[in-house]
Parts: sequence; structure tokens; C-alpha cells
Amino acid sequence: MVTIMSIKELKGKDMLCLKDFTSEQVKYLIDLGLDLKRRYHAGERILNTLNGKSIAMIFEKPSTRTRVSLEVAAYQLGAQPITLGWNELQLGRGEPIKDTARVLSRFVNGITARVKNHNDLIELAKYADIPVINALSDLSHPMQVIADYMTIYEKKGRFKGLKLAFIGDGSDNMVHSLMIAASQLGIDFYLGSPKDLKPNDEIFKAAKSFAEINGSNIVITEDPLEAADKADIIYTDVFVSMGQEDIAEAKKKLLKPYQVNVKLMEKANNNAIFLHCLPAHRGEEVTDDVIEGPWSVVWDEAENRLHSEKAILTSLIP
Repeated sequence: MVTIMSIKELKGKDMLCLKDFTSEQVKYLIDLGLDLKRRYHAGERILNTLNGKSIAMIFEKPSTRTRVSLEVAAYQLGAQPITLGWNELQLGRGEPIKDTARVLSRFVNGITARVKNHNDLIELAKYADIPVINALSDLSHPMQVIADYMTIYEKKGRFKGLKLAFIGDGSDNMVHSLMIAASQLGIDFYLGSPKDLKPNDEIFKAAKSFAEINGSNIVITEDPLEAADKADIIYTDVFVSMGQEDIAEAKKKLLKPYQVNVKLMEKANNNAIFLHCLPAHRGEEVTDDVIEGPWSVVWDEAENRLHSEKAILTSLIP
């Protein structure tokens, strides 16, 4: 995969949802992430492309991979990461988001934010004069998906003609981001999910539009085995996201038939791979013999968070 694009096209751009990016921009970020990973493993650990810059990293939700990879990514780019819990800021005491956005714009060069409500991210970006990057919201998780498609390209060497099947909650933020990017990259996207858990309408319409342009398909079915049939990639996420504890038991019951297990993986192609954004609840959405089995590439996928985030930060932060 070779993508030619001036980095100037992305400088200063917010990343709230991949539907706001072109197919070429998404391909560019994936390609850059792969290049930065090659350079990293060749011994080029410190790049200094953001030397002297500072990045505020706001976390309203707990995090392992996103927090650690973002801090290390900023360090390797020469930037200062400033990690801030929501309740450590005046946000936790009721300060309007727009006030925080305008103040941080005077201090730092970019903001990453992991939030409960995507609308809070929209407001943050509206009032900030610097790039705001979605580090997870209830609607989307774009940084994770750049790492995911880096992993897919590493393992498959192409995008066109592949079939990706997501098994589980169709309203999941990972479904939204995976669906959008699949349609931008020309990958067929199959969703196996209960009819009561549908993707966001706006996201679905955007994905359909990209799919028509790039010659791919989006298929939704209630049958997980149909979705997985002859798939090249099987993907799942936790059945119950953070903040959904009040409906946890109902969701687990509804989604129990959508577990990724050996029987389901055997419906996929012989060389299929399994991805999961982690953390995984083994025995719920995925069985231990799948995540630890020959299909699993989740640890390469997790590492790619570091390199995808370096690509995003160095591309967007001016």
C-alpha cells in the first residue's frame, strides 16, 4: 500500500470520527503508522517531530492501552504529554467544557480526550483552537481503528477483497469506526448482531456512501455464523461497555449467542485472523482458546496502538 499525501492536509484537523476523513487520509495514516513501526523496530525510537510541543490528555474513563500508548507516543515524538483525569480538572466541579477548551488552547498544542459522551467531544472541539483527537467516546474510537487496519494490512498485505465480520453489539463504538474505515478501504463489512442493537443511523449512512464509492459491501444479519462465513477477519468487543453496568445482565443474555468461539472461527476462512480491541472478558464475548489460539493477532494489534498514535499525533498537531 502506497499513499501519497502532503502532511499539510491534516495539520490542525480534529479527529472525532473517521466519517469526517477522506479515504485517502485514512490510508495515509495507516501507511504512516506502518512506516513509523518499521523505523521503530530498526532502532529509530525518538523522532522529535513534535519537539517542544505539549499535548493535554483528558481521561474521563479508565484506560490501559490508550493512556500508556499515547504517553509513550508523545514522548517518542518529542512532545510533553500532560495526563489529566476529568475530576482532576475543574470539569469535575462543573466548569463548562467550552471554558476548559479555550483555556487549554492557550497552553498546549493539542488535546486528546477519552469521554463518556461524544457530544462533549464535539463541544470541546468547537471551542478549542487546537486539534481535538477522540481517544474513545460512546460513538467512535478512531485511533483504535487505525491500529486495527495497520494490523490487517500487516497480516493480509491488502484491503480490497477482504471480508471483515464483527460479531456482537451492533451499536458498539468499535462497530461504527470499523464500518466507516472498512468502507473507506474497500473491505466488505459484515455485522452479526441482534436486531435490537443497531448501528447509529448517521454512521451507517456515511459508511454506505463510502462503500458505494469504493466498491465494498455492508451486510447486517442476526445470524453470527452467516456473518462469519468465509470471513478473513473476525472482530469482537466486550458485550458491556463502561457506563452500561445498569443494563449489564440484560445485554449479556441478549448477546450470549454472539460469542466468538472455535465453532464460529471455523466458519471463517482457513487463514482468518481474530482481533479484539481489549480488554477482553474471556468466556463472554470470546473464549480463551480463540484469543490464545492460532487465529489471534491481538498482541500485534495492541502494539500498533503506539505506532498508529504517533502517526495521528504527528500528522494532526501543528
